[in-house]
Amino acid sequence: MSKAVIFDMDGVICHTNPFHSQAFKIFFEKRNLFPTEDEFMLHMYGKNNGYILSHFLGRKIEGQELLDLEFEKESLFREIYQHHVIPIPGFLEFFHELRNGDFKTAVATSAPFANLELIAGTLDLFPHLESALASEHVSKHKPDPEVYLKTAKNISLNSSQCVVFEDSFSGVSAAKNAGMKVVGVLSSHSIEELPICDFYIRDYTGLEISRVATLLE
Repeated sequence: MSKAVIFDMDGVICHTNPFHSQAFKIFFEKRNLFPTEDEFMLHMYGKNNGYILSHFLGRKIEGQELLDLEFEKESLFREIYQHHVIPIPGFLEFFHELRNGDFKTAVATSAPFANLELIAGTLDLFPHLESALASEHVSKHKPDPEVYLKTAKNISLNSSQCVVFEDSFSGVSAAKNAGMKVVGVLSSHSIEELPICDFYIRDYTGLEISRVATLLE
């Protein structure tokens, strides 16, 4: 049976949240706003930029303004993060084991494609991906399942043949809404803070692909 693993990116391939925090802090400081780490936990991690910017700027940010502000913030993030692209421990070994084990692999992120290019490019993932979707490729963000359903279509599989690795409430919800099995990556959240997943990992060290394959049996 054909099978696939679909990875979210931030907090799943790389632990980027601290660097997104730094970028947002600089972005908001320019506007005399100083959100706390607690506020970021509630209103930034795992959320899309439209929500984050509207929440912290206190008004609906949309259309061209959203595109402009998002570009400003994500450019800051890429500038900071380009020197720190380090995968979560064990990720690359696990990723290549999946490839050798006849799994299709894909990335489905709410981040802009330029961020995906930075991370997947630096880690040389693109030659090994059947699909790579970012925020520009969907009209509805997680927890809507669109990015996962589109990915399944791209790789010519059904939802029942896909396992998703996710780290956020909205991401896990999106994968479950798509009818897929989900492994929770506890990089930014505790088990209690996520919807129920099929199993959980702290990182990929020692993770056997057989454990993932059993989810699809």
